[in-house]
Amino acid sequence: KMVDPTLAEMGKNLNEAMKMLEDNQRKVEEENEKYARKDIPGPLQGSGQDMVSILQLVQNLMHGEEEEEPSQAYRLQNVGEQGHMALLGHSLAAYISVLDRERLRKLTTRILSDTTLWLCRLFRYENGSAYYHEDDREGLLKICRLVIHTRYEDYTVEGFNVLYSKQPVIYISSAARTGLGQAVCSQLGLPLSCMCRVPCNTMFGSQHQMDVALLDRVIKDDVESGKLPLLLVANAGTPGAGHTDKLGRLKELCEQYNMWLHVEGVNLATLALGYVSSSVLAATKCDSMTLTLGSWLGLPAVPAVTLYRHEDPSLSLAAGLTSSQPVEKLRALPLWLSLQYLGHDGIVERIKHASQLSQRLLENLKNLDFIKTSVEDELSSPVVVFKFFQEYSHRDHAAQASTIQHPITSNERHIYDTLNQWLGEQLAQLVPASGVDVVELEDEGTCVRFSPLMTSAVLGTEIQDVDQLVDCLKMKIPVLTSTLQLREEFEQEVRRTVGLLYIEDLSWPGLGVVRYNYHCDAKNDDKQEKELEKINTELLKKLNELESDLTFSLGPEFGGQKNCVYIGMVTEDLDVSELVETIAATGREIEENSRLLENMTEVVRKGIQEAQLQLQKANEERLLEEGLLRQIPVVGSVLNWFSPFQASPKGRTFNLTAGSLESTESTYVSKAQGTGTTPPPTPTSSLGKQRLPGQKIFKRSLRNSDAFSETSSVSHCDDLEKMDQRPPTLSPGREQRPLETENTEEQKEVAQGTKTDTEDVPSDKPPSDRTKAEEQESQR
Repeated sequence: KMVDPTLAEMGKNLNEAMKMLEDNQRKVEEENEKYARKDIPGPLQGSGQDMVSILQLVQNLMHGEEEEEPSQAYRLQNVGEQGHMALLGHSLAAYISVLDRERLRKLTTRILSDTTLWLCRLFRYENGSAYYHEDDREGLLKICRLVIHTRYEDYTVEGFNVLYSKQPVIYISSAARTGLGQAVCSQLGLPLSCMCRVPCNTMFGSQHQMDVALLDRVIKDDVESGKLPLLLVANAGTPGAGHTDKLGRLKELCEQYNMWLHVEGVNLATLALGYVSSSVLAATKCDSMTLTLGSWLGLPAVPAVTLYRHEDPSLSLAAGLTSSQPVEKLRALPLWLSLQYLGHDGIVERIKHASQLSQRLLENLKNLDFIKTSVEDELSSPVVVFKFFQEYSHRDHAAQASTIQHPITSNERHIYDTLNQWLGEQLAQLVPASGVDVVELEDEGTCVRFSPLMTSAVLGTEIQDVDQLVDCLKMKIPVLTSTLQLREEFEQEVRRTVGLLYIEDLSWPGLGVVRYNYHCDAKNDDKQEKELEKINTELLKKLNELESDLTFSLGPEFGGQKNCVYIGMVTEDLDVSELVETIAATGREIEENSRLLENMTEVVRKGIQEAQLQLQKANEERLLEEGLLRQIPVVGSVLNWFSPFQASPKGRTFNLTAGSLESTESTYVSKAQGTGTTPPPTPTSSLGKQRLPGQKIFKRSLRNSDAFSETSSVSHCDDLEKMDQRPPTLSPGREQRPLETENTEEQKEVAQGTKTDTEDVPSDKPPSDRTKAEEQESQR
């Protein structure tokens, strides 16, 4: 078969370009070479550059900041072969656009009709049309224009004047994407009064579903006030929690008031599976829906698709849903190529794999304590939202609710939001392939969200990644519980300790915040502030030098308190009293050293002034002793020659230890400088707590810990040694004779040793033998 040489060359160049861009291993000379003006636009070179140089520049711009931001490198999508097909579609679109008009029309019509047919059958949307767009909100905008053209017959001629008689109203859920309503009104040129936010359920059902009864009353009120209900935007998977509205009842309500029902959400992807929940299956009866296939299937740079049903092609053309320009139809080309490459089975398998990942995580979370989940359907929920929550000690642990909803105070909720924010960031950092992120929900607060339909195809998430995520979560739960339990104890210890000030910062994920309170008698606030900053900075430095598992820092970069020490997450074996005592003692040591230096400086200054006065007084006394004649130049020399004047040199020395002036006469007499008194020892923190070998500071030995078992074994060995040293009870016989002999020899040695000290020592020898021994000794 004949192959177009241009297409073959295009595919070859694309493969070479992708290999070059995806090659993150640079050469040494390329690493050393830095573009000094890489972020500054420069002049266009007149001679031009080849493709290799241009692609190399693109690679440097793409990967130039990896060394500075290594934590963000995992967010780069790994483009596979299906991604290459999507990228090839953009190159082909540019090539196809230069064909003659008739051939271009036939080709674009085939591409558009094939893609629309495949998507409608894949997602069970019968007799639908498709609109392909880059921005996922653009489809909703075109649908709104279509509904306006349909409901206002004279809109094409009179424009916005027809909207005065009956103001259009667009209803949107309060759980919808942030800013969606404002964007629609801004693009359509409608006032914000045309947008009505419908609250979610508060009493019955999911708190993320639209309140249908309240919506019915709102629509009735709008109709009675002369407004025109135009369109309702529902969710098949809310952006936050992934819950689905009651689409069946909403469809009935829209038919009652002649409204258009538009559905969007991640749960629409499950329409391609064999088993679909009834709530999501009702989306096939809606008037339009928006599909984001790029994130679901891991396809880069493919357009979003809005499927809709409408019988008047002229109104669709007027609304911009269809176009007479063949080039506009080429938007579907990347998706047309990617769908053919994956096939029906490949598409279904990817969506099924994402659903299995969420179900695997949900099953594991049910077995974890202190983890609360918020899912709509425990049997099949594409989105899993969970958070850490621990009941306080005065509450019954068995009475914990199985859902996240629970009455807590504002401070408690703020603390839990902070801890769950830290938990989500830690999980995302430890298991980047999981794609978990942190989400803010109106009722539950800060939660961790796992939405594999949006991330698994892009990041390549597998079952082992979910298991690793659960393992990391199990490691973090004890840290969270320990930190939450010890926060109150730490606060009480700090408040009871003199010199420390407890700083309440609910947004800090850690044990707490403390400041060493520096007391200064001076009224200069600037000087006191500088001294406070100096002491707390030195305190932080000394705490970090200690060999402990705790993290001490200055707090967050923005929004934190000044001149404070922030203590991070802790474990259950933390000795809070020792920690607070160490902080206070270290702070006092720094303050005393600082004041000692200040006092010494003042004493030295006063000592110098006093020495100058004493030396001046000594000079005056010397003049009086020598007499006036000795001060005359010639006469004084002659007089000193005939009658020399003997005067000892007098000076002053300053004793830093005593802080006093002393005479130097003793120095000249002894020809050596005196050492003075011994200086007092430098004040240090008295932390004499005994620790076991290998036990770090701020750790207390638990009753069930390894340290306790080691000490128990040691003490047991000591008891055994004491038992061995006791005289054993033996049966009478020959085994007792050596023992008696040893005892007799020991008694003799003791007797000989004590004989030199006392005279009345009893002896087993007779007196005659003792006299002979004394005579022999005297002869020697």
